[in-house]
Amino acid sequence: MITGEEEWQARAKCRTADPDDLFVEGAAQNRARAVCNGCPVRTECLAYALDHRIEHGVWGGMTERERRSLLRRRPTVTSWRILLDTARTEHERPGGRSSGSAEDRARTG
Repeated sequence: MITGEEEWQARAKCRTADPDDLFVEGAAQNRARAVCNGCPVRTECLAYALDHRIEHGVWGGMTERERRSLLRRRPTVTSWRILLDTARTEHERPGGRSSGSAEDRARTG
């Protein structure tokens, strides 16, 4: 049986990439981030890295430095998966947003 985590990982654009190309430093990170462009599971990947506090590599188009900065700016988020999924749903919904912020739902979800 495939879990939700395995399902998104199986659809990741980087699944065939050499991991050494994704866990790089400096200017090489820009090339690694380019792999994430157009990836159908970019949001799931980023949420996974944030929720699991993964410290190395490019995940969901963000470097470790960018993820650390985001985590410092938003310390009250308890589930990045819920927050990002809700934000995506609200963004895709015609006619606007629902009441309450995605971050509030992530804290209580």
